[in-house]
Amino acid sequence: MDFNVNGNSVHTATGSRAINRDEPAIILLHGAGMDRTVWQLQTRNIAFMGRQTYAVDFPGHGRSKGDPLASIPEMAEWVLAFMDAAKIETATIVGHSMGALVAIEFAGKHPKKLNKLCLMGIAETMPVHPYLLAAAQRNELLGPELIVYWGVGEKAQIGGHPQSGLWVHGATKTLLDLSGPGVLFNDLAACNVYEGALVAAKNVTCETHFILGRDDKMTPAKKAKSLADAIRITETKIIEQCGHMMMTERPNQVYDALVEFI
Repeated sequence: MDFNVNGNSVHTATGSRAINRDEPAIILLHGAGMDRTVWQLQTRNIAFMGRQTYAVDFPGHGRSKGDPLASIPEMAEWVLAFMDAAKIETATIVGHSMGALVAIEFAGKHPKKLNKLCLMGIAETMPVHPYLLAAAQRNELLGPELIVYWGVGEKAQIGGHPQSGLWVHGATKTLLDLSGPGVLFNDLAACNVYEGALVAAKNVTCETHFILGRDDKMTPAKKAKSLADAIRITETKIIEQCGHMMMTERPNQVYDALVEFI
């Protein structure tokens, strides 16, 4: 489904199910250099739980038009514009990695627009290794390779995925390789300089769930504790033998965690 947001076409996946405006809305926000397809093992299941579901492509990502947004606060305001365009009054927002930073920034600025908040693969700050930033800035293949090396957990690296034939390492790298020139660097740079998560967390008023990977090297689970401590109503789910790319690494466990939350 496509919407016009700030003059640009924006694409969302709805789980192959018609939108019913009487159902609660769920918005899924992807991470750096990725797009809506990172949620493909969850979107349809969520939609068929009786939820109007929107896995969005940020501007300049996937099938959405426009230039990538340069900062986390800009992305958060874009989410508000998307909700207006989609005629969504309030929603549950689920964000992963960069998308989680956008979600918490949005929640801190627009608490009345949220029903619930789910933060996956998040840390109070997300500094990016200089080698990764430099490779992404030069649009080198090393950028996606480093993300896969650090982001995919050890168990997923060696196979045995419950979805027959799915290779997490290759699927993640291919998705990152498909991003446009400069997109990955733009997103990583936005994460690297963002320092507003803790301030935003103190303004979150809705029920908030954290879903974290036990073996996440990019955003270690302990780095989310300060955010959880700052929010009044929280619950944390740790997924065992799971790295940063949890939606593809452990799709069943992530789905179970989302079902409990939603």
